[in-house]
Amino acid sequence: MATLKLEIVTPEAKIYSEDVDMVTLPGVEGEMGIYPMHIALMTQVTSGEIVARKGGQDYYLAVGEGFVEITGDRVAVLTDMAIKADDIDEQKAEEARKRAEARLSEKLSDEESATVQAALLNSLTQLNVKRRRRN
Repeated sequence: MATLKLEIVTPEAKIYSEDVDMVTLPGVEGEMGIYPMHIALMTQVTSGEIVARKGGQDYYLAVGEGFVEITGDRVAVLTDMAIKADDIDEQKAEEARKRAEARLSEKLSDEESATVQAALLNSLTQLNVKRRRRN
């Protein structure tokens, strides 16, 4: 059976690099299901959940905004945040959410506001993925 090489990279590290059977990505137009031999595509990824299916088992990752390049045998995601669902510390993500919300109530420059909004979105994404997988 054909597989895809899924690589997820952040500015800090390569987070995931495995051969998988299928990938589901959060795209700007909605969720995309990617199978081997997919048509070549480059598009934007939004904050959400990536599901990698391998050997009949699903693996979940929280991802931030970024880009994905898809070829017939490879899916390469470049994103500002990626973390495996099992590695998400719910308490730390909740604390980060609270800090970001508190900062938003302060008078911030446009640049600071954008940075805090991104941090808030990343913590909310982690919380959503972790809580969905727990239930």
